[in-house]
Amino acid sequence: MDEQTEEKFLTKKSFSAMIESFVYRNKQSYMDAIVHLCEENGLELEDVKKYLSTAIVEHLEAEARQLRFLPQQNTLDV
Repeated sequence: MDEQTEEKFLTKKSFSAMIESFVYRNKQSYMDAIVHLCEENGLELEDVKKYLSTAIVEHLEAEARQLRFLPQQNTLDV
């Protein structure tokens, strides 16, 4: 990752804001947003893990469960 790109993603807060903004503007999933931002900025997907906030990770897990990439969790019907 070059120095200029790293400055853009210096904090979890700024990178998470970019992801949230992309999801909202483009009506795409969090997975797609992260992949797009990585490709657009020449980043490896493995490198952004440390920049993902807890909220983004929770959204990713929910998407993965919905797509059955992760095992379903037991939920209570209300």
